[in-house]
Amino acid sequence: MDERQALASFDALSQETRLQIVRMLVVAGPKGMAAGTIAEKLELSPSNISFHLKELDRAGLVSQQREARSIIYTANYDALGGLVRFLMEDCCAGHLEICAPAAENAACCPPGKGKIQ
Repeated sequence: MDERQALASFDALSQETRLQIVRMLVVAGPKGMAAGTIAEKLELSPSNISFHLKELDRAGLVSQQREARSIIYTANYDALGGLVRFLMEDCCAGHLEICAPAAENAACCPPGKGKIQ
């Protein structure tokens, strides 16, 4: 992930509702959640949730897929893992033993896997 993409991701996540959506989708896993279900759980109108999902999609943090009459959203684990790796890239000036626990926790999203293992 380059700095421009990291900034776009942080910009999208810097809003409370969007951060809640991403966390909810991470918990939901690969099956994702319908936009209507997300709106119900967060007690938001369909137009409001649509706006936030569009911003997250634009930042590449969520993916969408149509299933019948619903749009199912899933967390983009590659992008989220890339964001964590971007933050940890120069961890502790090369002294990985200092931040090894954080790096191990970030390993749930290795490049190219796209899902939690």
